[in-house]
Amino acid sequence: MSDNLYLAEGPHVGIRPFTPADAEEFTARAKESGALHHPWLFPPDDARAYATYASRLTEDRAKVGFLVCERMTTDGDEAGSGPIAGFININNIVGGAFRCGALGYGAFAHAAGRGLMSEGLGLVLRYAFGPLGLHRLEANIQPGNEASVALVRRAGFRLEGLSPDFLLIDGAWRDHERWAITAEMLDTP
Repeated sequence: MSDNLYLAEGPHVGIRPFTPADAEEFTARAKESGALHHPWLFPPDDARAYATYASRLTEDRAKVGFLVCERMTTDGDEAGSGPIAGFININNIVGGAFRCGALGYGAFAHAAGRGLMSEGLGLVLRYAFGPLGLHRLEANIQPGNEASVALVRRAGFRLEGLSPDFLLIDGAWRDHERWAITAEMLDTP
């Protein structure tokens, strides 16, 4: 089913843009995953919030969003889009000499701990450093978010520092660790 559904694909997942048709599944998965995400993340869990969120990712040139979807084998080697496993966004994209963006991401509960987001992040990194032409990506993570730290560490990010009172999350300014990777780091074994 080589219909170019994915921007990039691996053995278990593919990455593709958000679409309006994904609203029902995305919001249902967000609701199911509330306990997993709290207190770190609050993805849209109703149709109106999803529409606003997805439109920002598709219309704002400083953002790009990817759904990480399980690849489902239908017959032989053909695979189609399966359940949405999670999402990875690149925000605050700056071009010119900087060529950098900030990552935001989340796994959905049914996919957590299965390696799907690690594979998806690898695909997003290659896409960001290839077709998007970026040189550096940053992930700002609350220090207690062990799963998120483990994800970027597995992908080869390095810890660069701590940013006190960095983001307003769940009504309070939260400290964040700053993790980063460059195109050269991804190419280095």
